[in-house]
Amino acid sequence: MRHFRHRFGQAGNQVGCRFWDLALREHAHVNKKGLYDEALSSFFRNAVLVDMEEGVVNEILQGPLGEVFDSTQLLTDVSGSGNNWAVGHMTYGLAYREQIVDHLRKAAEHCDCLQCFFLIHSMGGGTGSGLGTRVLSLLEEEFPEVCRIVTSIYPSAEDDVITSPYNSVLAMRELTEHADCVLPVENQSLVDIVNKIKRMSHTGKPGSMIKRDSTIISGQGGLTRAEKPFDDMNNIVANLLLNITSSARFDGSLNMDLNEIAMNLVPFPRLHYLVPSLTPLYTLTDVSVPTRRLDQMFSDAFSKDHQLIRADPKHSLYLACALMVRGQVQVSDLRRNIERLKPSLPFVSWNQEGWKTGLCSVSPVGHSHSLLALANNTCVKPTFMELRERFTKLYRKKAHLHHYLHVDGMEQSCFSEAISSLSSLIEEYHHLDATKGKMMPDAPRLGIAR
Repeated sequence: MRHFRHRFGQAGNQVGCRFWDLALREHAHVNKKGLYDEALSSFFRNAVLVDMEEGVVNEILQGPLGEVFDSTQLLTDVSGSGNNWAVGHMTYGLAYREQIVDHLRKAAEHCDCLQCFFLIHSMGGGTGSGLGTRVLSLLEEEFPEVCRIVTSIYPSAEDDVITSPYNSVLAMRELTEHADCVLPVENQSLVDIVNKIKRMSHTGKPGSMIKRDSTIISGQGGLTRAEKPFDDMNNIVANLLLNITSSARFDGSLNMDLNEIAMNLVPFPRLHYLVPSLTPLYTLTDVSVPTRRLDQMFSDAFSKDHQLIRADPKHSLYLACALMVRGQVQVSDLRRNIERLKPSLPFVSWNQEGWKTGLCSVSPVGHSHSLLALANNTCVKPTFMELRERFTKLYRKKAHLHHYLHVDGMEQSCFSEAISSLSSLIEEYHHLDATKGKMMPDAPRLGIAR
């Protein structure tokens, strides 16, 4: 086993639960002799589940997935972080530091060649944002050479946690400083995708009905029978995780290791936020309607309707891009589509060939092929600017600040430093955006002496 994952807080564990369930479904589909093979068992064995409320973790343990986890790798409390980053980061981070480090070391010992840590958390609450980012810094301390990839779920503007802008901005500073790659996912984008698929499911128009078990929001065929609130949204993020880990679970002609993502897609250490997009989102039921051509799948991956944040990358600047394809797709198909799309995708002048590709031969359940695109693109800037604006509205009035400042170790300077870090990040993206259209001439190539 070469990497393992950690889940923090309620959202992180719920998404993780959907991932495990759908991963079991995939392996059962491929491995007809049984559900549980070595490639998948190592994913469970090396998982660490952390939540300062025990409800979600207990529910996992008591459900059909419970027996596949190592209960010694679970860490819970009873009181929760109260939607307060400072409680998760400072209070619980200090109280559970030694236990967390012990869990991490034990899990790492199970890996034959430790290659990557994969963290899943949300930004709006207290445990995911606070304790999740505390563990991120612990990983850097304990395993400085091992890549840290984080999937972060960002709250929508209508989030019911009023302090979510504080929690998100405080967490952003930690992500910017301690993560190697961050895959931002917006709640609002998940809602939009779910609503689009549900509308299509109920149109009833000939040729537009979709297969229920082929949609990206479907959990049919997994161990968990009854769908819970937010399962459809969590299934989208779980599909992102299925695609990004497929090369570690299945064979392929051009498998991509997770640590190659940071190496190839992050030219500057702070600009490591990679915009994910997924395609296809569904399959039509009417077999007389031709399956969308392979080329269309590549085109869809670069449309704003398939992004997991609300952004349009074609109107911003690409620093680099990875394409992770599953199914019976040839390397020649990859190259042909990259060449076809290149003229419409604005890349920085000094990295026009900034593509990384991976091919896994096993397609997802319900599809003949799929594509996950990870784009290092300046289109993340508006998301960060909107978050800064929501933070500033609260912070200008010093609203709810006392809840944070009562926590031992938390000072008001944490807020000013966090917003300064975010503003600096936005400015770095802005400077890159300003170079769009100002293509630098290629440097003369050196001749080879004969």
